Amino acid sequence: MVYAFVIEPASYVAFADEEEQLDKLKEWDLVSGKAIKAKTFYYKGNGLKEVCGIVGYVDHMTAVIELPNKQKHCIHPSYLKEMQAANFGQRYASAAETEEAVGEREETAAETSAETAAVAASPASVSPPGVEAPPEDDRAAADAFASFVASGDAAPAAPSVAPAPAKAKAGAARSKKVQLPEEKVKLTATVKEFTTVPNHFADNDDEVIIYEAVAIADTETELGEAWSSHSATLKKLELEVGDKLAFEAKVVAKKLAKHPIPYKINNPAKIVKA
Repeated sequence: MVYAFVIEPASYVAFADEEEQLDKLKEWDLVSGKAIKAKTFYYKGNGLKEVCGIVGYVDHMTAVIELPNKQKHCIHPSYLKEMQAANFGQRYASAAETEEAVGEREETAAETSAETAAVAASPASVSPPGVEAPPEDDRAAADAFASFVASGDAAPAAPSVAPAPAKAKAGAARSKKVQLPEEKVKLTATVKEFTTVPNHFADNDDEVIIYEAVAIADTETELGEAWSSHSATLKKLELEVGDKLAFEAKVVAKKLAKHPIPYKINNPAKIVKA
């Protein structure tokens, strides 16, 4: 059986051994940091649920899997991780989508738009536009935050700048490993910088935002710096350096390419400027 949706890699780096594979799986958060061997992974999509092997990578954002018929397929590691959930697909099948699902689709579509365009244009790739990302949705996620603030449960303003002697102590505290919540939380942050990172699938680089004074409001946990994609929703807000924000989002441990930024903000929603 030949799978028509497959995006064959023009070239890729194959894992030399199981140790190298395991290191990469930990980097992609596909296995826990304490794992001593890889687990069984499934490809779920296009009406399939097939056992697949992770055999290499094109770059840090593109894993290469091998399907049962030996076809190789490019996929974003985060999307492959979503496929391992027992309820994968249910949130996209429902007609009454939740706001969280909308936010996830919008960000994933923004991050993968360049890859989709490259796949469609390149003769070296099999053509399935957008196969490896959740469906795109352009609805804004920022217009509902007024009720969030009115509830009296709004996130506090970003913390004030500490005196010079306290900065070293705060930096030492942030150097310790933070236990990140798995669900969306209320965050405060200040826009520090707008920049770009290379996208090997397109002529243009990906636009990102770097934040400082990032904190989890409910637990008053300071994260320091974090980053996010400069998605269509964020662009509508016309943000500027120095803007203080309160919003809901997921936070994951994912470094920004070529920048010492340890955390990524996924799917910011209910955004309001302080």
